[in-house]
Amino acid sequence: MISNHLNFVEQHRPDAESIAEQIAQYLVAGGRIDQLKSPPRYPLPPPRSKKIDPETVLKRRPKPISAAERKALRKMAVTL
Repeated sequence: MISNHLNFVEQHRPDAESIAEQIAQYLVAGGRIDQLKSPPRYPLPPPRSKKIDPETVLKRRPKPISAAERKALRKMAVTL
């Protein structure tokens, strides 16, 4: 334990010694402690669906107007 508060460390020392003693008894009785691989820190997102909704195609952004169309619109606006 690393702590700047020595009273806190000393206060919990009997608990730590008790746990260490219980672990030793477990190992003497034939117990085994395995160190397993830790789980991923950030779980992977669920896979994307392969289904395509037909309505989604209709909601796509329209193509922007070309330079020639813009010039024609400007000429029409000037004549008005």
